[in-house]
Amino acid sequence: MTESLPLDGRSLTLDQFLAVVRGGCAVSLTPDARAAVAASRRAVERAVARGATIYGVTTGFGAMSDRKVPAAEARELQRSLVRSHACGSGEPLDREIVLGMMLLRANSLAAGLSGVRPELIDRLLEMLNRRLVPLVPRQGSVGASGDLAPLAHVALTLIGEGTILSADGGTRPAGPELGAVGLAPLALAEKEGVALLNGTSLMGSYLALAVADVESLLDGALVAAAMAFDALRGDPGALDDRLGEIRHLPEQREVARALRALLDGSALAGPRTPESGQDPYTLRCLPQVLAAVKLSLGFARRVAEAELNAVSDNPVVFEGDEFLSGGNFHGQHLALALDQLAIATSYLAAFSERRVKRLLDPALNRGLPAFLAPDPGRTSGWMLGQYLAAALVNENVTLAHPASVASLPTSADQEDFVSMGPWAGAKLGRIIENTRRAIAIEWAVAGQALEARRPLGGGRGSEAGLRALRTLVRPWEADRSPAPDIEAVRAALADGLLVARVRAEAPF
Repeated sequence: MTESLPLDGRSLTLDQFLAVVRGGCAVSLTPDARAAVAASRRAVERAVARGATIYGVTTGFGAMSDRKVPAAEARELQRSLVRSHACGSGEPLDREIVLGMMLLRANSLAAGLSGVRPELIDRLLEMLNRRLVPLVPRQGSVGASGDLAPLAHVALTLIGEGTILSADGGTRPAGPELGAVGLAPLALAEKEGVALLNGTSLMGSYLALAVADVESLLDGALVAAAMAFDALRGDPGALDDRLGEIRHLPEQREVARALRALLDGSALAGPRTPESGQDPYTLRCLPQVLAAVKLSLGFARRVAEAELNAVSDNPVVFEGDEFLSGGNFHGQHLALALDQLAIATSYLAAFSERRVKRLLDPALNRGLPAFLAPDPGRTSGWMLGQYLAAALVNENVTLAHPASVASLPTSADQEDFVSMGPWAGAKLGRIIENTRRAIAIEWAVAGQALEARRPLGGGRGSEAGLRALRTLVRPWEADRSPAPDIEAVRAALADGLLVARVRAEAPF
């Protein structure tokens, strides 16, 4: 495990989040954060001692917030909350999503505004560092009043109940799993159950991971598009910076600049003649369409970076022993960012599939073999690659329907407008995977098409993309199953290997 990352509730970055969740970096509470947490805890203890009525501390929850709970029962109230709210269903969330939830919840509590004990945060971090990952069912949160059910499944393991995911994919009861590493079940104190549950940590984890994934995927899409641009002998005039300058959209200029760098030195791309007409939109409008994806990513990153250090508890404890109830647990902006990013990501797949179709269609591919088959007719080449791309795009069409426009009220209509952000996050993850496969298909097909253009060569980036491709899959000299090729390219896109190899030869 790498050197510990100090957590203070205020300065977590996206790179640090990824270093913990995907890189295995350990985390610990800073001394200043520990002091702030302890001060906040003392405010709760004073309030309970004087018999104050505080939501979630000495009252019921949601529509039962008008029910006073005796101070002697305040701790049992927290245990009861965790148990009753652990109402998730469906397949378990991916381990990295849960690790992200745990990190975000711990960082939020570390801000010292939630009234929990430092040892509660220590326990969360201990489990995170040991990779003791709670089993959290995917379904159950409506994205308001916090991600209640998913976070309750996390909290359940802290008290020795619930289930832990084994590294081998199995499961074990949390109590024995904690005992095996010398951890006793944690007895929750006043306020701690509601502080663990009242947060948008699932939506935040979905969004932070998705932003990183789509940023990487956009880089892969740019290289694949450049390879296809060369193979289809596109006109680079559409990438002229002056077009972006008069559109007043920096993102458009950034995309065009990257494509010009990838196509630099090409013997294939060149001006169209009056007789040959203009390029299709999937070549000519690359800067405009991919700029829309970059715009969406910019918004999603802004929301994600704010959420990394957000306090989404209710109530929160301010100086002067002031307990303030509000709605920071509501995830509407996260749901919007997730929905918008889902739509933008689906553009990448749809745009890519159209270029794949064009590369394979003998009526449109400008002299390439039909379906890039070695012997068209006797062999089918990459024909079915486009079928798969079309199926993936069609699936994305359904998944891209926004979740956040369809609220259903909960808790006896007190929570009368909820965000539905968790489903937005779950389906975004599937769209990302579908799109990664679609881009993998384009990369493989465009690489084969580039080789069919020999002896002419493409731009520096296109040729680097082809060389990177050939470290994974061999040329198509006879029909074979394309599935292993697509999976190899997909995996190399997911871990950044393909794009890194291209950047090493042709920075863009």
